[in-house]
Amino acid sequence: MSGPARGSFLSVLRLGATLLLPERSAGSLTCRLAPRPSSQALGSLKCFLGALKMEMTEMSGVSLKRGCVVVEDNTTPVEEAKKQKISECCLPAGADGPESEGLPGSGNTPGPPEAVSTGTGNKNSDTQLEEEEEEEEDGLSEEEEEEEEAESFADMMKHGLTELDVGITKFVSSHQGFSGILKERYSDFVVHEIGKDGRVSHLDDLSVPVDEEVDPSEDVCTVLTAEDKQRLEELQLFKNKEASVAIEVVEDTKEKRTVIHQAIKSLFPGLETKTEDREGKKYIVAYHAAGKKALAKVRTAADPRKHYWPKSRGSYCHFVLYKENKDTMDAINVLSKYLRVKPNIFSYMGTKDKRAITVQEIAVLKISAQRLAHLNKCLMNFKLGNFSYQKNPLKLGELQGNHFTVVLRNITGTDEQVQHAMNSLKEIGFINYYGMQRFGTTAVPTYQVGRAILQNSWAEVMDLILKPRSGAEKGYLVKCREEWAKTKDPAAALRKLPVKRCVEGQLLRGLSKYGMKNIVSAFGIIPRNNRLMYIHSYQSYVWNNMVSKRIEDYGLKPVPGDLVLKGATATYIEEDDVHNYSIHDVVMPLPGFDVIYPKHKISEAYREMLTADNLDIDNMRHKIRDYSLSGAYRKIIIRPQNVSWEVVTYDDPKIPLFNTDVDNLEGKPPPVFASEGKYRALKMDFSLPPSTYATMAIREVLKMDTSIKKQTQLNTTWLR
Repeated sequence: MSGPARGSFLSVLRLGATLLLPERSAGSLTCRLAPRPSSQALGSLKCFLGALKMEMTEMSGVSLKRGCVVVEDNTTPVEEAKKQKISECCLPAGADGPESEGLPGSGNTPGPPEAVSTGTGNKNSDTQLEEEEEEEEDGLSEEEEEEEEAESFADMMKHGLTELDVGITKFVSSHQGFSGILKERYSDFVVHEIGKDGRVSHLDDLSVPVDEEVDPSEDVCTVLTAEDKQRLEELQLFKNKEASVAIEVVEDTKEKRTVIHQAIKSLFPGLETKTEDREGKKYIVAYHAAGKKALAKVRTAADPRKHYWPKSRGSYCHFVLYKENKDTMDAINVLSKYLRVKPNIFSYMGTKDKRAITVQEIAVLKISAQRLAHLNKCLMNFKLGNFSYQKNPLKLGELQGNHFTVVLRNITGTDEQVQHAMNSLKEIGFINYYGMQRFGTTAVPTYQVGRAILQNSWAEVMDLILKPRSGAEKGYLVKCREEWAKTKDPAAALRKLPVKRCVEGQLLRGLSKYGMKNIVSAFGIIPRNNRLMYIHSYQSYVWNNMVSKRIEDYGLKPVPGDLVLKGATATYIEEDDVHNYSIHDVVMPLPGFDVIYPKHKISEAYREMLTADNLDIDNMRHKIRDYSLSGAYRKIIIRPQNVSWEVVTYDDPKIPLFNTDVDNLEGKPPPVFASEGKYRALKMDFSLPPSTYATMAIREVLKMDTSIKKQTQLNTTWLR
């Protein structure tokens, strides 16, 4: 969002906030409506709600959204029996968010689903589908989406999940909570990956490494005429990306053609070349890598497009990717589209969320640093740099963690409250809950689908994903679900989807191919990472509930029968050993066939919960190997490292409160804060291990529910 647009948005946000004024009475939170606004004000507020709704339905993780009116909540969540509420929420597009790197076994292959052939008779329709997907990026028009904004937004609030719904109920600290706005701007949430060597990834060098044996010869520099170079430069800069430039080979020798090929590729990164015979003459034809018509063959990781690759180079180009407001999977899909390669030649150590600025290391097979650096001219909200050539790719989970820089704007806490909260975070830590983004944002909660998979209830899996549902969704999804409910015809329902890469579209394609009696194979068309995310969500749901019960029953101290890790092996704490451990050593299992459970009453609680879900805790192997759960262990309390903070004051809510890597590269001076300002913000820095949620650390500081439902319902009270 541009600066002016962002400023306009925040202006409307303040209008929305004035329509609902929080007040306290007798220890409870009440709300009073402001006087009825003018029609102009209502129109502005509708725009505000529309923008807020679009941000929440399109993001891949859950966070406290821009425009949230957050109110102080000093009370601990009600400690009552867990509600088995069936509310509906859709599968998030971007996995686990910036602070979670996925469970072991989730795989490390990004990108779209595996290629699926529908048989020779359907080859043309598959080709047509791929062409449609090329054109579907922009989605539907704003006018079509505005029709039911208010109603859809209210529906989302009504059917959304709260922390209580997924077992998040406890706090560890005793300080008084206060309010603040998280991710008012996506630039208020910055994630820097910590590599396996402990180094924090930063984008601070845009230069391209020079190969010792690839120093251009004089021939390479002089073989092209000035006219050739001008035409090639115009082609390189996308002035006509469908065109090609043909250069006649006057002295037709293999050596001469090789020099021309090398000259074009070294002087104009991003262009491809091929040799053609035209009327008995040889031509070198240069074309842009993004030109669709130039692609005579779709290449794969096993058969990449041939580029000159010096023997002295490692096979993989590693680089630092800086991205804004784009999740890792989407970013890799964009890069692969511009480079005209398959996404599976990229590798990375962890996925990062959309609504943030993130910096992480990526590796790609046999794509030169020159070609990658050229993308800096073509792409917005991306920067690539710190290039190096290595022998090996990256593997999911190799990272040590992530470093977070987070701004909570417009905080209400006193300096003493902030000091107490941050000291508690630094010294005690927070409960290592799986955050709300683990369970989806709207419609069917992902753990319900995961539970049905583990139960082998495939008709229910299909129904949960495709059935009509309450809550906010894009219009074409609503029409697709209605068609499905009416006809149970996957082809007819698929025709209602302009965006066929979504989970619903992939499942419908599978049902069209394999038929309604083979749901297992149809479901298998969905990419493996996304399928496993459903069952991992169920494991996370169980773990959250069990940890809340463990803390409720035994508090924040180790007890006999608790589990601790010695190396990779879980062992029990014995009576005479308790004094040797702290609560920070205690782990609890995610259910599976290769874990042990505590030797106290929490073990029986696990059994009761899985039995209630028609699952056998003693047999977590599934008929389909992919869905067999081995289980894992997870610490129940995490103490962040490298914790620091400061409270700053500011007048303009549109200005950034710290510099990013790109700001530093561009030489921008750091922001200067007034000694007194209209607003106060808390700027926090801390490091967390992999698969740990920063939103849960922030929840402990603010003492408030991080779900979309709780953080936005005040803004929609007037709708009711």
